[in-house]
Amino acid sequence: MRPARVPGTAHPARGINDIHGLGTAQPARGSRGRSRGHGHRDGTTAAPARRPGGFGALLARLHFYAGILVAPFLLVAAVTGLLYTFTPQLDSLVYGKELHVAHTGDSTVPLSRQVAAARAEHPKGTLTAARPGSGGDTTQVDFSLPELGERTHTVYVDPYTGKTKGQLTTWYAETPLTTWLDALHRNLNLGTVGRYYSEIAASWLWVLVLGGLVLWWRRRHGKRTARRLLLPDRTAKRGVRRTRSWHAATGLWLSIGLLGLSATGLTWSRYAGANFGEALDALHSHTPAVATSLTTGTKGTGAKSVDPAAIDGVLKAARADGVGGPVAIAVPQDGATAWTVTQTRNLWPVGRDSVAVDAATDRVTDRVDFADWPVMAKLTRWGINAHMGTLFGLVNQILLALLAVGLICVTIWGYRMWWQRRPTRSDRRALLGTPPARGAWRTLPSWTVAVGIVVVAVVGWVIPLCGIPLAAFLAVDLAVGALRSRRTAGSTSTG
Repeated sequence: MRPARVPGTAHPARGINDIHGLGTAQPARGSRGRSRGHGHRDGTTAAPARRPGGFGALLARLHFYAGILVAPFLLVAAVTGLLYTFTPQLDSLVYGKELHVAHTGDSTVPLSRQVAAARAEHPKGTLTAARPGSGGDTTQVDFSLPELGERTHTVYVDPYTGKTKGQLTTWYAETPLTTWLDALHRNLNLGTVGRYYSEIAASWLWVLVLGGLVLWWRRRHGKRTARRLLLPDRTAKRGVRRTRSWHAATGLWLSIGLLGLSATGLTWSRYAGANFGEALDALHSHTPAVATSLTTGTKGTGAKSVDPAAIDGVLKAARADGVGGPVAIAVPQDGATAWTVTQTRNLWPVGRDSVAVDAATDRVTDRVDFADWPVMAKLTRWGINAHMGTLFGLVNQILLALLAVGLICVTIWGYRMWWQRRPTRSDRRALLGTPPARGAWRTLPSWTVAVGIVVVAVVGWVIPLCGIPLAAFLAVDLAVGALRSRRTAGSTSTG
């Protein structure tokens, strides 16, 4: 007869449960203490490990299940993000004719002439915006059509000669290639349904990172030197120990960057992003915009149509008011609305100053400087630029590429550990591991359980695609653990 399990202790792990060194190997039935059936395919055997308390066991299972189920989403996000990182270089390679000029001159032709050339090239549609070119870049003139939706037709004009260079269908000034790679990263080009994938990845990335850090810290108990924490154990024999050291050490180096990607990615997500936007509005921290409604009595108010030729005076007024660098000029659709000129500098220091200009008087009617933005709005802008690889130029792109490659490696190593820790003979059901036993919860202080319930509830509201699955995981894991404990107790009493 087997000895009964002592109440309040964690259930022995079966094979895969030791993936983070937080479980102990359990002998196969009938082996009478021998470790037969628990060798790994690579010839190694599981070493005894310190049995965790309730929190350690629960965290290990959460990290394990989340890693197995969410890792595919992270892998796709890393690969597609890696492709998107170098879109500036890809755009120059594919659309060099449209984006760049062959020869630069000492002066440019008036912007109104460039717009007129674009209109001659594209006689249909509504003129909506223009982005003056400088240096070796062309001027971009946007025309909207009802059938294009959010997209526009962009005509590219040589600012030095006034001749058109070509036309592309763009989305918020992005080329077709960048638009496609952007959508691939955000929703796999599947529209609204595909957005669930990226939100799941962003919602769980921070959980996996923080959970992995805690598990690695606990595992290095008694030998927490900088070298043992930050570097993989190159002396470890082949097998799960070596794989785990590379997985954990690399994850530690990537942690800050991955947490940043998770946070910024959530701001664009469907559900968590909407909650984030509402929070910014409640804190009056949304991105400010200039007032474009012209007051009664302004000369421009009575105009029924907008003269594109007025763009020269609008740009001159904005430059005189201190709006320098690359800008985007939004063209109003009636005379009662002011033109807007907004800086589009994404490199550090970011330039987002904006002015509203009455084209009838060439007078600036409102101004918003980036320096006056709320702190949260600035952080959001910087985070978006960093996530897209534009904040620090090529350095930013290289760092993002390293993060993507590192995340791919960490994910592959995680699955390799799973494969290395699988049982080879006994209890094939343990392939997915076992949840913490019912008694493991008894080791948790009551206040931590209460706080945990509140935390899960808050996360479920703020980040639904993390909190809801997390609550489901805890409920199912607790139920399965209780059921297995009862079965074990029943078989012990009858044995």
